[in-house]
Amino acid sequence: MNLVEIISVIKDCNSIAILPHVQADGDAWGSCLALGTALKKLNKSVKIISEEIIPRIYNFLPLEDSLIYDENAHYHFDLVIALDTGDTGRLGNRIKVFGSTENTVNIDHHGTNTGFARYNYLDAEAAATGEIVYELINILNVEIDTNMATCLYVAIATDTGCFKFNNTTSKTHEIVSALVKKGVNVAEVAQRVFDSTTKERVMLMGYAINTLELFEEGRLAFISITNEMIKAASAKEEDCDGIVNIGRNIEGVESSVVIREKSQGEYKVNLRSKSYLDVGQVAFKFGGGGHKMAAGCTIKGDMDSVKKSVYEELKRLL
Repeated sequence: MNLVEIISVIKDCNSIAILPHVQADGDAWGSCLALGTALKKLNKSVKIISEEIIPRIYNFLPLEDSLIYDENAHYHFDLVIALDTGDTGRLGNRIKVFGSTENTVNIDHHGTNTGFARYNYLDAEAAATGEIVYELINILNVEIDTNMATCLYVAIATDTGCFKFNNTTSKTHEIVSALVKKGVNVAEVAQRVFDSTTKERVMLMGYAINTLELFEEGRLAFISITNEMIKAASAKEEDCDGIVNIGRNIEGVESSVVIREKSQGEYKVNLRSKSYLDVGQVAFKFGGGGHKMAAGCTIKGDMDSVKKSVYEELKRLL
């Protein structure tokens, strides 16, 4: 299905829900807020439904009054749109909202997306879902204002590592150039999203770095984060975001892994690759997904068994 056909579906509906994935990142938040604003400009009734409050580093974004945090809220929707969401498991409890109507749309850039909606638009070549939403809004012929441009800029900047990752393309820069011309305060975005932290996060990073292990002649880096460490640092779950890049940035490391305790017997695994190793394959094997260079999954077991399982898969691909 192409974007013009997706737009035809959208135009036929009046009451629309937009869903980011659970533990939404900058791409998910930015894409949802920008699209929500665009649809409201078309006089659509829009609700953006999240299970978590927007993280500190994104709370400067112009938040729509349509943003709600109650996945059990009772609304009737003509259409539900999932953005940046690889499969229904990434919708969490809002799967009930997604299943409340036959008209569902799935817009995403993950190569492992399962095509779970009635209408799917998937572009694995896009650096971020924000790039797709930018195109969609332009085809809708909605003027992108400064607030929308800022949301889309954050979406694209975060999924490209502030344009450092190799998913950054000439098209990425063309889109970002157009957004900056709309009035995006690039310095403010950089300061708030990439150059700002808290004392609690710094303390957590210290605990995490102390667990750093290197394997396979320094090509694989593993970091472990327990709930006890998060508690000791008085940190929040969102403070774990980005710690995986500590290992990735070490000279000689090809793949970095952070294993984070979620609950008793359940661990979230974040994987990053520097060049050739496809961590998306590894995540997919454990029921997760993502991209070649960045992926994630959730594995049941204990810290040691999870680490061993992930290590064996990565070693096989080296």
